Amino acid sequence: MADISEFLHAVKLPVMPEVAHALIRTLNDEDADVSTVRDVIAKDPALTATLLRMANSAIFGLSRSVNTLDNAVSVVGMSQIRARALSICLANVFVLPQGLNRLEFWRNSMACAGYAHWLAHALHMDEQQAWLTGMMQRLGEITLVQNHPAQAEGIERKPCGPGERWQREREAFGFDEGQITAEIAQRWDFPEDVVQALRVSASPMESAPLSRLGAVVHLAGLLVDMPDVTPQTLTQLPAAVLKALGLQLDALAHSIPDLDAISDTSSLAG
Repeated sequence: MADISEFLHAVKLPVMPEVAHALIRTLNDEDADVSTVRDVIAKDPALTATLLRMANSAIFGLSRSVNTLDNAVSVVGMSQIRARALSICLANVFVLPQGLNRLEFWRNSMACAGYAHWLAHALHMDEQQAWLTGMMQRLGEITLVQNHPAQAEGIERKPCGPGERWQREREAFGFDEGQITAEIAQRWDFPEDVVQALRVSASPMESAPLSRLGAVVHLAGLLVDMPDVTPQTLTQLPAAVLKALGLQLDALAHSIPDLDAISDTSSLAG
């Protein structure tokens, strides 16, 4: 495999704002509570305003309006607000290069987050951790294309079946987008289980022990690339990964999320 560290040493990574670093620190702090996360977000008025607009949008379908950050955290939940806040920060600092369709890219990322959340719920895993990790999975492609723009057309060539983009990236660079995202996430001090999940998200069965979070993000990424997710197309998911996770397709078939709802990008930067 090519040396990812050497690749990243030669590129300029985005600069994350301090509020994002502070939120990441709370992910690693078991003592971080609602007030801690609220106080971090409150230091950034623009981020606070975006989160309030999001909380009042159709994404959550709340029965009453949310007018303050305290209300948003109370009604939506601290973990979900934190995950959404980090997604907004990431979308702001990663500038998409030519060759990547902005709307399609972020809809794909949000859909991956939504499917990861759905699968994590079925497995009684941390749903917000799965949502955030799924949202981040594809970010490494931005770095790949920024530094090798000539490869963009080949990576994004249509049609692109489930998992095919990862294979194209490996053929072109020796590693895939998830592995790049993992290295960036590690430099930004994301929790180790998130880093490892991203690192193996394109091929979770190659790692031991199994990263359940990585397997969930793997399945979510495959679902995003399917033309339509139905009870029938669920059977195309890799049996080995489903078995390793203990996922039952019959149960999943009755709760497939609406793609338009989970891929809403209105909270991300325009």
